[in-house]
Amino acid sequence: MSMNRRQWLKVTAGMGAGLALADLGVNVQQVHAATRGMKLNGTAEFTSACNFCSCGCGMICHVKDGKLINLEGDPDHIINQGSLCSKGAAMSAVPNSPQRIKKPMYRAPGSAEWKEISWDEAYDRIAHKMKDTREKTWKATEMDGDKQLVVNRTDAIAFLGAAQNTNEECYLITKASRLLGTVNVEHQARL
Repeated sequence: MSMNRRQWLKVTAGMGAGLALADLGVNVQQVHAATRGMKLNGTAEFTSACNFCSCGCGMICHVKDGKLINLEGDPDHIINQGSLCSKGAAMSAVPNSPQRIKKPMYRAPGSAEWKEISWDEAYDRIAHKMKDTREKTWKATEMDGDKQLVVNRTDAIAFLGAAQNTNEECYLITKASRLLGTVNVEHQARL
C-alpha cells in the first residue's frame, strides 16, 4: 500500500488523537451510548425543505407537543448535505412566531377588519371563486388568421410552485392546472 505525505499526516494525527483519548480514560463507546439517550427525547422527527429560496435545501425538524424545538440541515439531502445558510438556520422562528396566522381569515370588500372563518368556509369560497372565474373567462376557440383553432383554456387562473414543493407535489400542481384549463404555471426557481 502506497501512501503520500498528506495521507500519512492524517493517519498519524488520527492515531495520536485516539491514543491521547485512550490515555485519558475516555471510552468512545460509552460516550456514544450516553449521548444517544439524551438526543431530543420524546420528539417526532420530520423532514422538510427550506422555502426561502429556490434551492430547496433539506431540513430535519424535531417537534414536541406541536411545537418545533429543533431544526438542522439534513445530512442525507442531495442539495445541502447537512448545511444551512443563515436564512435556513433561522427558519425555526417562522412556525413559532406569535404573529403567525393559524386559522383562515376573511376581510369583506370595503371592510377594514379581518374575521376568522372555518376551514370549510374558506375551501368553499376558494372553490366557488375558481369555478366562477373559469366559467367567465373560458375560451373554447381562437382565431389564427382565417383558421379557427380549438384551445379550451382560461388565461385568468395561474399556479405558482415554490421551493418547498417536492417533485411529486409539482407534478400534481401541473396536473391540477391542466385539469382546470390553464397553461399559466410558474415556479419560484425562475423568479
